[in-house]
This record gives sequence, C-alpha cells and structure tokens, in this order.
Amino acid sequence: MTGNWLLSQYVARFSLANMAGGVRRKPAVSPSPLWGKIHAVWKDKHLVLFKTEYTFLVVSVLWFLEIGINFWVIQRVAYTEIDWKAYMDEVEGVINGTYDYTQLKGDTGPLVYPAGFVYVFTALYYITNHGTNIRLGQYIFAVFYLITLLLVFRIYNRTKKVPPYVFFFVCCASYRIHSIFVLRLFNDPVAMMLLFASINLFIDGYWTVGCGLYSLAVSVKMNVLLFAPGLLFLLLWEFGLMRTIPNLSLCAGIQLLLGLPFLLENPVGYVSRAFDLGRQFLFKWTVNWRFLPEWLFLNRYFHLALLAAHLLALLLFALTRWKRPGQSVFELLKEPSKRKVPAQKILVLFTSNFIGMCFSRSLHYQFYVWYFHTLPYLLWSGGVEKLAHLLRVLILGLIELSWNTYPSTNSSSASLHVCHLIVLLCLWLAPPLPAAPSEAQEHTADKDKRH
Repeated sequence: MTGNWLLSQYVARFSLANMAGGVRRKPAVSPSPLWGKIHAVWKDKHLVLFKTEYTFLVVSVLWFLEIGINFWVIQRVAYTEIDWKAYMDEVEGVINGTYDYTQLKGDTGPLVYPAGFVYVFTALYYITNHGTNIRLGQYIFAVFYLITLLLVFRIYNRTKKVPPYVFFFVCCASYRIHSIFVLRLFNDPVAMMLLFASINLFIDGYWTVGCGLYSLAVSVKMNVLLFAPGLLFLLLWEFGLMRTIPNLSLCAGIQLLLGLPFLLENPVGYVSRAFDLGRQFLFKWTVNWRFLPEWLFLNRYFHLALLAAHLLALLLFALTRWKRPGQSVFELLKEPSKRKVPAQKILVLFTSNFIGMCFSRSLHYQFYVWYFHTLPYLLWSGGVEKLAHLLRVLILGLIELSWNTYPSTNSSSASLHVCHLIVLLCLWLAPPLPAAPSEAQEHTADKDKRH
C-alpha cells in the first residue's frame, strides 16, 4: 500500500510539473544556412529549372559539365582545319619583320583583322610550338570557352531574366558553338570573350576600364563594333557629351597604340585592311542570304539598302525604346546629374548587336558566336514576354538548326530571317522604359522621405 501511494504521488507531481513547464528540454538547434538552402532546393526541386532564384545552382552544374564535354569533344571529334594555319602564317610574317599589312597573308587570303589579333595569335604561335601543336591550341580555346560561359552566366545571374532550364540551350546543346571554339580555333571567340568581360565591368559601373577592354575586343575582330551604338547611347546617358569624350578617346588611343608599328610602316594599308567596311563576301559561305540570286547578293545597292535599314533601325530604337517617354534625345548631350541611366543596360547592348546581325550583308558559320549567348536574354526580355515559353524555345531551336545546316539552303536562310524578324518585332513592341518623374513629383517624394 505504502509503495503504491508513493508511486502515485510521484506520478502526480511529475504531471503537475510537466503542465507547469517544469520539465527542462534541450533547446532546439537552429539549422545552418547551408542546410536551409539545401532543404529549400529539395522542397522546390520540381521548380529548380523554372525559378530564376536557382540560376546560380543550375549554371554551376552546367559549367562543370562543360569541362567534361569539351574534353570529350577534343579527344573524340576530328579537328577541322579552316583558318588556324592562315592565322599562323600571318603572324609569322610579322615575327619575321613585315609590318606592311598589305604584305601579310595566309592560305585563305590577306590579313584583314586589327592589330590586337596579331598580338593574341602571336602569343598562341609561340605557346603551340609555331602553331604545330594544335591539340594544345584546342585546350587553350576550351579554357576560353569556359571563361566566356562564366562571364555570360554572371550577366544572366545578375539580371534574373531567364529561367534556368534555358541555359541548357546556351551551354551543352549547341554543336556549332563547341565547333567554333575547340574544333575550328577561330578568332571570333577571343573577341567575344573580351566583349563579355567588358559588359560585366559596365554592369558593375567600371565604365573606363570596361571601355578599355571593349576596345581590346574590337582590336581582335571588328564585329564587336556592332555593340558600339548601344554603348555610345549608355555612355551619353551616364556621363553626358563632355564626360563621354575621354572614354571614346581611350578606345581610340588603344587602337592607335596597338596599331602603331603597322601605322608607322604603311598607315593607309593598315587602316584599309584592318577596318575594311566594304569587304566583299563570297556567296557560297553565306548563312543568311542563300535564298537570293548571287547577282543580287553581290550588288552594291543591296549592300547600301541593308546599311540604311541598319542605321534606321538603330535610330528608331534609340529615339523610342532606349529612352524614357517624355525625355528628349537631346538630353543625351546635357549634364547627366538630374537623370537616371536606363536600367536595361544589357538589353540596349544586346539589341544594338542583334540589329546589326539582322541587317548583316553576310553571316558566315563562325559568326554565330557573335550573338548566340545573347539570344535567350532577348527572347525573355521586353515584349517577347508575351510569347509562350514553348515558342521561345522553338525559335532558339530553329536558329540553331539554321546555323547547323551546311551548306545553307533557301529554307534554312529564310527561317533564320523569320526568327530574327519575330525577335526584332517583339523587342520593338516591348513597353518603353517607365516615364521619368517630373521635378514636382521628385520634390514631393523627397519631402515624403524626410517626413
């Protein structure tokens, strides 16, 4: 009896203490931030490929996957000689003491690239044992490819415009881009790598250093000038006319410095060869105008019409789409302290380049890299948001198919133009930037903030 009574008293006291919170429990351990992120990813695993907040995770996995893919391509797919030997012959002429650009040539014709190309490929000439160690050159270009992807992914990760699943199309899926980098060793990838590095600097606000790097990109291949109208627009909005001049002078000064040995030898020859805007292209290599008769493709009036359309499109976008409603384009020339730079810097630069591609006199297969990495941004920005995701992916696929059709056909070149036209129209129909607040509105806003 006594034992049962004591047991009942203990149970009663324990129950009362428990009800009163007398039982001490160990404090719960809060999960680490890393574990929290892993838990969030696992919880939303079905949305990882669709939510922009997971862009960094997806592109990181794809980037490491690309290391293996490039190694496999270099080891398993045959290298194709197109311009590498010609590049090596051209820089070998400079190494041997020839600084007259009209005397420098390779198997495929005369040297037609600016001086930066000569310095970059002279370095590659020595690294690859006078250009004979092509396999080493392929691995160097694989590194260029991986660096380019890092720069492109950083742009997309900062802007959060494109769902992560799209990066598969700008990474592992393109045979043509892998070919341009590691199976052909063109100079175009080098120029674009430097270009994307400069855009990253523009995003971070380092305009002067960015302009210097941009000029270096131009010195490797002149196609980078297609970004120049958009860059000039942004510089004028950021600095005004007077403070833009030093940046333009820096770009010009770098070109003069790099080209100095050749300018001293034959200035007219260097400028006419390195910056030949009227160079004639062969009809058999065109990707975009195959459906035209050859006589029309070679006609000078056709070229002038394309140039006029190019300039008109740039002017219309600058006047109506790149600035805010109610702001005069002449404000570009004024002191910028009382206006805001357009938030869509990347869209302005990418659109400027895309317009140039649409009205190009001829696109060759290696030119695909000029705008390949910008296409998803254009398709998922602005007015293109009205298009269904499946239609955007279809446009990417048709563009890829057009660039992988060799030789090009009437159908492939026509479909490329149709895709370009759809994207260009959607960019044009995109809503303009929000109207700039009036001085009265800004004064009221400041007053509200103080209160």
